[in-house]
Amino acid sequence: MKNLLYLIIFCFSFSSVAQNNDALIKHYEAFYKQMKAQGDIQGVINALTHLNVLKPSQARKDTLAYVYLNDGKYTQALNTIGIDYKATDSDLALEVKAVALKSLGELERSLPFFEAIFNTSKNAQVAYELAEINLNLNKLTEAKKYIDLGMAQVKDTQGKSFYETQQPYTVPLKAAFYYLDALVKFNENKETNKAAAIVLLDKALALEPQFNMALIAKNALSPKATSTETKN
Repeated sequence: MKNLLYLIIFCFSFSSVAQNNDALIKHYEAFYKQMKAQGDIQGVINALTHLNVLKPSQARKDTLAYVYLNDGKYTQALNTIGIDYKATDSDLALEVKAVALKSLGELERSLPFFEAIFNTSKNAQVAYELAEINLNLNKLTEAKKYIDLGMAQVKDTQGKSFYETQQPYTVPLKAAFYYLDALVKFNENKETNKAAAIVLLDKALALEPQFNMALIAKNALSPKATSTETKN
């Protein structure tokens, strides 16, 4: 009889906890929708965090990491979903890991994620990221490979933003590829490839005459600039 009483109490307690848990889930689901509607990013983060504790979901974790990413909280984004490559990673998780690692200066570690994204999307924007990262890592052959792959996929409507000036600006993505190609060409042989690099920069400037980075690079590589440096 005593054992039966304990069982009844346990079942009642378990049912009560389950009901409370369901009520909390419904509350935070409603809270999440309201925070999204209000554009309250911290509220969205709080709601998703509570929901992940109450009812863990990988898709929701990926969403939370993406919210952190868009808010510039790269470390928090990676802490939410990890930094290891997994065959089960969603497209969203791959993007979060790729962009967050690159933003934190972990270029080498970001490569596998950008590569995985490109292998499925064949997106020229992703090819540009891969080319730029490989160039920064002095992997010139890989950088050139992704420049060529990107150029084969690029559309006239695609652009690339630059932020080195006080006022950010956007150039055609094709022009940005020509700019990267020029840098790769120059770095392959800095003594003999200046003229070839300038030809590529001229192609970039033909598409966007106000492309500041290309102008700076061309001025630096021009015979006049080289002559001045030699005299000094």
